[in-house]
Amino acid sequence: MQTLAMLLAAIAPLDSHAMANAQQHIDGLLKPQGSLGRLEALAVQLAGMPGLKNGLDTSRKAILVMCADHGVYAEGVAAAPQEVTAIQTMNMTRHNTGICVLGALAGADVTVVDVGVDSEPLPGVLSMKVARGCGNIAKGPAMSRQQAEDLLLATAKLTLAKAAEGVRLFGVGELGMANTTPAAAMVSVFTDSDPLNTVGMGANLPGDRIAHKVDVVRRALAVNQPNAKDGIDVLAKVGGFDLVGMTGVMLGAAAAGLPVVLDGYLSYASALAACRIAPGVRDYLIPSHLSAEKGARLALKHLDLEPYLHMGMRLGEGSGAALAMHLVDAACAMHNQMGSLAESNIVLPQS
Repeated sequence: MQTLAMLLAAIAPLDSHAMANAQQHIDGLLKPQGSLGRLEALAVQLAGMPGLKNGLDTSRKAILVMCADHGVYAEGVAAAPQEVTAIQTMNMTRHNTGICVLGALAGADVTVVDVGVDSEPLPGVLSMKVARGCGNIAKGPAMSRQQAEDLLLATAKLTLAKAAEGVRLFGVGELGMANTTPAAAMVSVFTDSDPLNTVGMGANLPGDRIAHKVDVVRRALAVNQPNAKDGIDVLAKVGGFDLVGMTGVMLGAAAAGLPVVLDGYLSYASALAACRIAPGVRDYLIPSHLSAEKGARLALKHLDLEPYLHMGMRLGEGSGAALAMHLVDAACAMHNQMGSLAESNIVLPQS
């Protein structure tokens, strides 16, 4: 029986030899060296991933959307009714939400996972429900450590199962009213920052309520005292089931040696946790876009990741991940399909 420790031990470093070979190959393509910029660096990163050792083919894609409710909603930190979590989760099964439309365009299978929606079982949704919403982090922990560990392992195993079925590129997404509050708490902990610098408007919270939301995050940190050196402790104390679920996907993708595309602010918080749990995960992360949520740049700076897209987006759901999958496809196409300078008898000066 696979344990979390076994899964983490399976995360291998990127293959530097394969990356050097890829760089040499790309330098010899029909273009001036370096002229495709970060697309070239992305292809080299992909070439180093063990799960893509048989060639850069990311045509099989999956975006896993983790849906859950949050006890901290009771503190008045969200503008939308809490029932919207369940309603929007069901809308995803009708393929008419932002992630469904953009995921389909990218050729990605969208898997909607209920890890903690406050509802009865939802038809057409994969149920991995831990509970009907997590605890109110302003008053106590979001969940027990055991619940966090179990969900991490379960969602990582789900990712590994999809990899075994042939998926070669993963994306993460989330859905949950009030979930930018625990995300801000997590980013505060991992970056050692005041909540004033990590708390934003979320899903259109009125400006005159932001100060209250900052206070709620400060209370959550004071009540729970999360240990910044322990990623699981932070997830359990001030996170949420959706945040844990996305972290598990990142751990699972890295264990399979495959890339995982981040989405927005919530995914940054999960990525900080994943990298604290297993630093090797970072090599497998592909940043999609710069979230418009406050604290986004701070989180990405600590991850040392530069997003590819600047779209002013803050929908979540995996929408940014879906858009960035087109760039991953482009990097693979460049590597696999462009002709070489040698074939055309072109000799260019070295840059």
